[in-house]
Amino acid sequence: MAQSIKHKVKFTGRRFALMASTAGLAVTVLLTGPGLISPKFPAAISSARAADAAPASAGFGDLVAKVKPAVVSVRVRIDEKVAADEQGGMQPGRSVSPFEQFGFGDENPMPQRHQMMVGEGSGFFISPDGYIVTNNHVVDHAKSVQVTMDDGTIHTARVIGTDPKTDLALIKVDGRNDFPSVSFADKAPRVGDWVVAVGNPFGLGGTVTAGIVSARGRDIGAGPYDDYIQIDAPINKGNSGGPAFDVNGNVIGINTAIFSPSGGSVGIGFDIPADTAKLVVAKLKDKGYVTRGWLGVQVQPVTAEIADSIGLKQARGAIVDNPQAGSPAASAGIQSGDVIAALNGAQIKDSRDLARNISLMAPGTSVKLDVIRHGEQKVVTLTLGEMPNDRQANAREDHGNATGPRLGLDLAPASEVAGSGDKGLVVMNVDPNGPAAERGFKTGDVILAVGGKPVGTVAEVKAALSNANANGKQNVLIQVKTADAIRFVAVPLATG
Repeated sequence: MAQSIKHKVKFTGRRFALMASTAGLAVTVLLTGPGLISPKFPAAISSARAADAAPASAGFGDLVAKVKPAVVSVRVRIDEKVAADEQGGMQPGRSVSPFEQFGFGDENPMPQRHQMMVGEGSGFFISPDGYIVTNNHVVDHAKSVQVTMDDGTIHTARVIGTDPKTDLALIKVDGRNDFPSVSFADKAPRVGDWVVAVGNPFGLGGTVTAGIVSARGRDIGAGPYDDYIQIDAPINKGNSGGPAFDVNGNVIGINTAIFSPSGGSVGIGFDIPADTAKLVVAKLKDKGYVTRGWLGVQVQPVTAEIADSIGLKQARGAIVDNPQAGSPAASAGIQSGDVIAALNGAQIKDSRDLARNISLMAPGTSVKLDVIRHGEQKVVTLTLGEMPNDRQANAREDHGNATGPRLGLDLAPASEVAGSGDKGLVVMNVDPNGPAAERGFKTGDVILAVGGKPVGTVAEVKAALSNANANGKQNVLIQVKTADAIRFVAVPLATG
């Protein structure tokens, strides 16, 4: 026995103890120096008794046993043609996730022809009656959804509602009221707190990893309301939608994205905070969609240079570029150049902080804004409207049923897209195989006129295209406002 240990242990010259056993007899071996092994057989029985009486080792075993039954694997079937059409013809296996640059964009296999793809993610029960939280990109375009519980039981689920802007979705399993469930945490975690992630990485089923909260308030450029918790607990493809727990078994975040040059975990993962998830999930459960408060201003951060130029001591807050006509802000007298410094008494860090806080409020909420105008501070009280583009899908061009000439664009009225002004139509998505893509159109461009006529609705665009086609035109002249300038572009007419 001593010989075998001698071969396996690299001695360092320091004194330490190693517990071993042979033929049912516990033996304490003292390693006192290089090559020195001294068995203490008389202490064997007492050591064994002490081991039996010792408390459980510090770890997450009890926590995992408590929460793991509430975590499920989510398996979806997706029509790859529908996914491709609605994502502008991009690779369906990569387009279903808005976070592909962060490693969660290949959860579905690459299709070779028109077929039903299979995707996998994670989720967790938040109530005994079967409500499950997951990511929008896990169930987006799903034709069917199945969840597999920790004990192997499989259930069919239905999608209650989704919110692409926060990448959250609510699904439900019917027929039972005794599902194991977990709760959202009541307070935000601190940087350095332990976190335990549970999910379905690479389709392996219930897997547990641990780490700490690395940072908070991360903006990864995935959406207008980014406020991610960064964790270093290893999460990978398939962990999407799974929970991250604190040491008390409460959900502090939903695993959503990773930064990964290699495609696997490198220790940088991002979670949707519990406080955001609670509000969104409650709205999805109530209505099936999310409505958000709307202020109606285009804003930018107050930089050090801007602060100096207008006499502010700190570079904080959001400066108003333009209040939209007819918006709550415009009606309350908010002007271009105003600095919004606080919302309901709480300081505003920057423009993103303002947008995020307004979005968490319900339409009809009365708010107080601390506004700095020409060096003087005033309080403006107003009632928030409803974010116009929360239901903008109905106003977009329908490629699936399109006939006659088309541009290969998804469009929405600019007045319904925050920050886009009140004239023209905003490009929401570009078909990479369409004629507009060939002429350099990008998401966010605003079409002001088609064929010499101003346009404000999709119907007006279609009418202008049809008119150009009827007159034998091979191209149509479009006036477009980009981030750089307003210009005219001749786009070839395509039919389909």
